Amino acid sequence: MSPAAKTTTKTAAKKANVWSDAEKAAMKEGAQERKSSSKMTPAQERAQGEADIQAKIAGMPEPDRSLALRIHALVLKTAPDLMPRTYYGMPAYARDGKTICFFKPASKFKERYSTFGFEQNARLDEGTMWPTSYAITTLSAADEKKIAAMVEKAVG
Repeated sequence: MSPAAKTTTKTAAKKANVWSDAEKAAMKEGAQERKSSSKMTPAQERAQGEADIQAKIAGMPEPDRSLALRIHALVLKTAPDLMPRTYYGMPAYARDGKTICFFKPASKFKERYSTFGFEQNARLDEGTMWPTSYAITTLSAADEKKIAAMVEKAVG
């Protein structure tokens, strides 16, 4: 095979592989999460969701682990009716089976910062444009108050 043909083949292979390995793994986790939760009672789902989140957090490197623990406690304190669960392998919180908010650790996709985000069922609408995710590098007391206020608004 000529060098030009090898380059073309490598380029075509790269284009065909649209998803990174981390993204593929997250999609696989998401499918498994939906399948397993569909067979549980709400109490079982809550207990399993809490166990899954704790396991995911325990496996995170610092500073993601500390951030995730603080956000987990804060979300459950602010909105105890939200169902803890994992969402594509990340800590998340849902209502009526729909994800409201989630924590994406920087280490998950080798990013520069962790993210606390909201999905479209969060009641954050404000005019014609509003933020739905926030970069987090550390958490101050003021940041925790902002997160609590956003979670309160999101659950309406």
